Amino acid sequence: MNIKLLSTLLLFTSQFSFSQTIKGKIVFNNYTIPKVDIININSKILSVSDANGYFSIVAKINDTLVFTSKEYELKKIVISPETINKDNLLVELILKAEELKEVVISKVGHKTTWLTKEEIEQIKLNSSRPKQGLKIIDYKEPAMLFGVDFIHIGKQIHKLFKKEESIKTELPKANFKDFTKANCDQNYFINTLKIKPDEIELFLDFCDADTKSKTIAASENVLSTMDFLLEKSIAFKKQIVLEK
Repeated sequence: MNIKLLSTLLLFTSQFSFSQTIKGKIVFNNYTIPKVDIININSKILSVSDANGYFSIVAKINDTLVFTSKEYELKKIVISPETINKDNLLVELILKAEELKEVVISKVGHKTTWLTKEEIEQIKLNSSRPKQGLKIIDYKEPAMLFGVDFIHIGKQIHKLFKKEESIKTELPKANFKDFTKANCDQNYFINTLKIKPDEIELFLDFCDADTKSKTIAASENVLSTMDFLLEKSIAFKKQIVLEK
């Protein structure tokens, strides 16, 4: 009994003391992610995921692994006994939210406002600021009426209304690759379009180069996107054959 307990204790202690090779796969929405940097914060060891999202890195229990990529949120994993005993660690990353790129300010023309003579008289009495674009109903020459210079008032009122500025924000342009990845899983590319796993990113770049992809992404229509992908997959395969 004591021998078994000692053996178990030694085995458990060795797991904490000695580094082991952790193997796994990095994905987003069932898509494998290549070229993700994996850093062991404790040992300063660096690794990079391959074209199929697979990686391996040396670590021991309580080591912290950091997964970082320009397009995805940073993720940290602390190695536990359960983690280190897994044959293939699955790491899921989250796509970074696209930030607002610019704000556009546009000018909106003003509308003509009509005032009666009584309203203009009230403006005069209240020492109101002159306003732009106002016209006097039933007003004719001469300019002086009851001691009030309506021409002068009209000119002053004309300066009062300023053109309004409305601020509108320009939404981020639809990203074809992100929209496609979010709505078409990897199985669709492999089984339906017959695209090899390590050629999916290249195929998406090929589609994105077509100006039609911008219209497709802006419409956010999944069926139109799939039709477009099917059409482009034929052209993509022909190009691959020609290059070979």
